[in-house]
Amino acid sequence: MLTEMLPSLPPSERKIAAFIIEQPEEAIKLTAQELGKRSDTSGAAVIRLCKSLDLKGFQDLKFRIAGDLQKTTNEGFRDIRPDEGLQSIIEKMTTNSIQTIKETAELLQIDELEKAVQLLLNAKKIHFIGVGASGIIAKDAQQKFLRINKTVHAFSDIHMAATLVANGDEDEVVVGISFSGETNEVAKVLELAKQKNMKTISLTRYGSSKVTEQADIRLYTSATREPTFRSGATSSRIGQLQVIDILFMRVATLKYDETVEYIDVTRDAIDFITQNGKKK
Repeated sequence: MLTEMLPSLPPSERKIAAFIIEQPEEAIKLTAQELGKRSDTSGAAVIRLCKSLDLKGFQDLKFRIAGDLQKTTNEGFRDIRPDEGLQSIIEKMTTNSIQTIKETAELLQIDELEKAVQLLLNAKKIHFIGVGASGIIAKDAQQKFLRINKTVHAFSDIHMAATLVANGDEDEVVVGISFSGETNEVAKVLELAKQKNMKTISLTRYGSSKVTEQADIRLYTSATREPTFRSGATSSRIGQLQVIDILFMRVATLKYDETVEYIDVTRDAIDFITQNGKKK
């Protein structure tokens, strides 16, 4: 989290973050005031850093640092080389996917997830918005929630999304999906949704961004940078799908009996279609 956000932090917060990255064992022993003094800043700057990281406070930051220090291995994200062998690619892609899933799990805050689940559970309509690779995640979310009888739309066409949101109301939820968090079109749709008093949820990599600024609830995926082939959206896609799956499963468990019934009905319908109309 600190490494990812370091370039975008204000100067004083950047000093603190750099100190923590270089001396994590020392940092967790200090109070906010002491950490500010050791990094040539102030205790107030330490608190501002915690807010920039979207943490609950300094103790939350120290808890996360301590947790990282207990990790014995961290292979990190491994990039591919020219003429990479197939077996090596299999191993690297597997390692990268596992790493993304673990990091995303660590970044998810239970209380924010629960708030998002309640909004989705009670929403009259749900609108998932994503551009490019994130649009694929929006379609996946639509497919899942449709199966449990939610009224769901998925848009990668921003003009269509804006048109629908313009006619929305406070009983609807808009979920903006953007790995970078800087997709201007997604941020603008969320801004429009807020003007219509609709509830908004963002799903981005960790850190403040245009998209998160427009969200009532902020959910994060792994902040680790993508390897060279970023356009493939490999690691980011895994993290986004993971969060969508978690949201779906939680909503499903809260209306379990209905969910089972809906899924059985939709499965029968698909079987009917694929068997050329010959229903069992």
